[in-house]
Amino acid sequence: MKKIMLMVVILSAVCLAAISASAGGASPGLWDVYRNVFVDAKYIDLTHAFEPVQPVWPGFGQATFKPATAGNRIEGYIDVGQQFEYEKHGFVATAYELTTDQYGTQLDPPAHWEKMGATISDIPATYAVRPLVVIDIHEKVARDSGYHLQVGDINNWEREHGRIPAGSVVMVRSDWYQGWSNRERFNQKPFPGVGLEALKFLHLQRNILFHGHEPLDTDTTPTLEGEYWLLHNHFAQAEGVANLDKVPEAGALIAIGFAKPLGGTGGYARYIAIAPGDWPHGVSIRQVPGAPLPVQPHPLKRDENGVMRPTP
Repeated sequence: MKKIMLMVVILSAVCLAAISASAGGASPGLWDVYRNVFVDAKYIDLTHAFEPVQPVWPGFGQATFKPATAGNRIEGYIDVGQQFEYEKHGFVATAYELTTDQYGTQLDPPAHWEKMGATISDIPATYAVRPLVVIDIHEKVARDSGYHLQVGDINNWEREHGRIPAGSVVMVRSDWYQGWSNRERFNQKPFPGVGLEALKFLHLQRNILFHGHEPLDTDTTPTLEGEYWLLHNHFAQAEGVANLDKVPEAGALIAIGFAKPLGGTGGYARYIAIAPGDWPHGVSIRQVPGAPLPVQPHPLKRDENGVMRPTP
């Protein structure tokens, strides 16, 4: 029997909240929905933390992390070029030299390839929360590392779970993210992708918001035909996604956050799956309330790459 979709639970909670409100017993607005649904839901991070040494398209370089230094002198406090330190100034800060906005888990806007396309700062706030669909091809990828999602895979998903909701985000599970630490192999062909006809079907027949995949390219064709078609037709996509093996194929939501550089041609993104409370993976707000945040086991110090880490 299919799992009841979280969207149905939320709609039910909204209806109950409305009934309670009419009786004068509800909290304002959507607070009852939060309390009745989201507090006990399970949250799974689908995002790689970006770092100085990681997979990136070979045409781009690696990022650099280093201590932030003062750009202005403050009398009796700090001189130009001096590093901020806990002991001297009470705080630290980090400077990031980023070679590209196409780095790590990301959101690609059309402007990445299309000169008339929307930039990251044009992405609407309505991207924030959507139904999440996960189409699993990892067994096919295990047999053929160059396998690309086909329309038949989408049809198989719909036979089991029903029609893909309009406006949803479709993530393609390949388990390729598990090789993230093997920087040389991660970008080498063959790697899994998403076929052009599958992309067209998802957007033109199912009207999804965008799709996402675990590698850093959409496909392995000589012209990147899938990425070309997507971005020139003014669709976005997610790349470098992680942990899709820990998310239900149907019934979850996805929360979408990204940096908003003005006119940005790529976005450092954070994707969080929100699964029903009985899902075995992830953590709930009751389990991890988020305030106060945990204390480090050792004082933070910079490693050889400039990353702040707890160090004995």
